[in-house]
Formats: sequence, C-alpha cells, structure tokens
Amino acid sequence: MTDENNLLDEMLQEDDSLTEKQRQILVAATEMFAEKGFAATSTNEIAKKAGVAEGTIFRHYKTKKDLLLSIVTPMMVKMLGPIIIKDLNKVLNKDFEHFEDFVRAMIKNRQEFLEKNLKVVQIFLQEIPFHPELREQFIEHIGKKVVIRLIQIVEHYQSKGQIVQLPATTVIRLTASTIMGYFAAKYIINPKWNDDEEINQMIRFLKKGLAPED
Repeated sequence: MTDENNLLDEMLQEDDSLTEKQRQILVAATEMFAEKGFAATSTNEIAKKAGVAEGTIFRHYKTKKDLLLSIVTPMMVKMLGPIIIKDLNKVLNKDFEHFEDFVRAMIKNRQEFLEKNLKVVQIFLQEIPFHPELREQFIEHIGKKVVIRLIQIVEHYQSKGQIVQLPATTVIRLTASTIMGYFAAKYIINPKWNDDEEINQMIRFLKKGLAPED
C-alpha cells in the first residue's frame, strides 16, 4: 500500500482479528469508495478487486453500509480523530505573530495530511453528508475539540487587532470554506497551477476580507 493508505494500513496492522480476506475486502472497498463513491460502487466490483467471491463479503458484512462503517468507524474513533488532533496541535499550539502566518502553517499542515491519506479522506468527505452516524462521529471525535481551540485562536488575533470583530465561529467558517475550496480544486479538479502562488493569493484574500474595520 502507498502512503495514501497510511491510516488504513495502520488500522489493518492493529486489528489482529481480521482475516486475510477481510483485509483484502477492506483495501478494495476503500479504493472503490474513494474512486466512485459509496452509492456508485457495487459489492460485486469490490469482490472482483479484492479477488474474492461476492458471497465472501456478505459472510463478513451484512450490507454494503456495514462494510463502509467497518472502514470508517474504527478509523474515526481510534485513529483519524487522535491523529488529526495530534497533527493539528503542531499548528494550534504554536504561537504565530500574525494571523496570516497561522493560516499558512495550517494550510501546509492539512496538505501534508491529505497527501498521506487522500483515499480515506475522500470517503469521509463524500459520505459524511449522507450518513448521519458518520457526521455524529466526526463532530464527537474531531469537530468539537478543534472548534474550541480555533475559537481561542481567533479571539487571540482579534484581541491583537488583526481580525475583524465578527463572531469567532463566523471567522472559522469563512476561513475554513476558503481553504477547503482550495483543497477541493487541487485534489478533485486537479488544475495546473502554481501551488505557492495560489496559497499566497488565498492568504491575501483572507487577510483583506477579515481585516478590522476602520
């Protein structure tokens, strides 16, 4: 497996209860769900990619959704949540002099994480809107902890007069949506652009848009 499957690789190594066929199924399902989406992927396609009979999938997982949850749930609870928090803390716990320096470090941090775990992240982004249980797990294990820390950071830069006095959650939403738009274009549309220049333009846009009012 490549670095893109870093989280999946760790999960498979940790779980001694998995059979070799289950491992093959989980790897194949992860790749198919990331490539085509959950709804558009059939269990027959997963079976062919895994090199097993379709009936083997249903001996281990009652439904295709059970298969999806068997990939996502342990990653969210045991690995993705703690890893995201730990990885984010490299940025969140560092005191940057200027807001734009914090944003630049955050972009670099998230980009490195995405490039290591792109397939798993694709599944989360594609499926969370359609599966309430995944959304609830994300909020519980990642969302709440990150937002609390981000609010503190925004209020810190507001107190220094670097950010407009909007609600901290509004600043987070505006900043996050801009950065996520950049990542969506980079990894989904795959435009031919200069990354450094695009990041510079994005930071200038955020700095101007969130500048304190005169």
